[in-house]
Amino acid sequence: MTSQKPRVVIIGAGFAGVEAAKKLGKHGVNVLLIDRHNYHTFIPMLYQVATTVLYPHQIIYPLRRLFRGFPTVNFLQADIREVDFDNQIVYANNVAIDYSYLVIATGSQSQFLGVTGAPENSLPMRTLTDAIAIRNQVLSCFEQAAKVTDEKARTRSLTFVIVGGGATGVELAGSLNELIDSAFKKDYPTLNSNQARVILLQSGEQLFPSYSQKLGNYTEKSLRRQGVKVHLNSKVNKVTPEAVYLEDNTSIFTDTVIWTAGVLAATPETKQSVKTAAKDKVIVEQTLQLCGHKNAYGVGDVSYVDSQQKFNGVAQEAIQQGQTAAENILRQIKGKSPQNFDYFNKGRLAIIGKHAGIGKIGKFELKGFIAWFLWLEVHLLYLPGIRNRLGVFFNWLKSYFFGEGASRIIISTANKEQLTVISEQ
Repeated sequence: MTSQKPRVVIIGAGFAGVEAAKKLGKHGVNVLLIDRHNYHTFIPMLYQVATTVLYPHQIIYPLRRLFRGFPTVNFLQADIREVDFDNQIVYANNVAIDYSYLVIATGSQSQFLGVTGAPENSLPMRTLTDAIAIRNQVLSCFEQAAKVTDEKARTRSLTFVIVGGGATGVELAGSLNELIDSAFKKDYPTLNSNQARVILLQSGEQLFPSYSQKLGNYTEKSLRRQGVKVHLNSKVNKVTPEAVYLEDNTSIFTDTVIWTAGVLAATPETKQSVKTAAKDKVIVEQTLQLCGHKNAYGVGDVSYVDSQQKFNGVAQEAIQQGQTAAENILRQIKGKSPQNFDYFNKGRLAIIGKHAGIGKIGKFELKGFIAWFLWLEVHLLYLPGIRNRLGVFFNWLKSYFFGEGASRIIISTANKEQLTVISEQ
């Protein structure tokens, strides 16, 4: 493929990739966005799909629709096979695509930290398909518990273990506990809701280690008050189909283990070696350019910036890095030098449960109702698509007042490709 105008190839349609494509498209740059899915996923709301608060289609948006107003932005649904930096070619499926500039925004994947049996016997939560699988597993466990007569088997079905006390694990634990409270009382009157347990395992001394000890303590107390069993300093040693085993020889018998404990960069295969840091992140310069490759950029979870600023892998970091990469490419096209990435922290928020949240905006720490309400407001504002926003808002109201969000139907996964079909209506 050749073009007289510079072509920018962007790999990955997450927050960073989409933002870079938008900014370049506004300036009429020839852009090709590549992703294995034809939709953008709003990752912060994945846990609400997993706990039946929202429908899967409410947190995704078709990429072709997203870029209808950008005539120079094109989309290709494909898997990346290899990147050749020297010849400036991206190999996707059976297609070789040349580029003038490259943006790698491939995000992250689950890291099982070498725990025996974890990859085979636990459920990650990084993608829409993962969230649907967790949703199906939880609902299937409810159904299984309703028909078995053996008490040990019922207890195992109604025990849900979440590994990892960061934002994903905490938000999932609180929302899953709310699902149990509402589902049991209405849909499973023959079951004793006291038999159901949500157990959150954290290897460190506090939940939300990226926040202060004060907010970590508040989170722990709030979850315990809701009924979640929180275990700190609890490292997982092994996961089997029937149980989780800790390093202190404690065993927890369960049919459901959800893994949120770690991530690795989802770096594409490259013909030439690249420098990497912890978690397989590609080391980039302050300008976000790959070391030794001035026309290639790494943004979002896939990249490591050696900076005094502290990064936590949240969406706003990816968005701002995508914008910076696009700005630097525009500067390079004009013959100017790229500028360093300067992150502006707008604040962070997380939900623990109904009326309970934490956050930090500037020097101010928030907790309780205000943080919870701000999380809802901010994420509803950033969610793409008017229809999605209206649907999510309606489901939130149903969940808040009636304990009913999305329909609790087990979705068939016989054909996994069906899970990625997006309606253009």
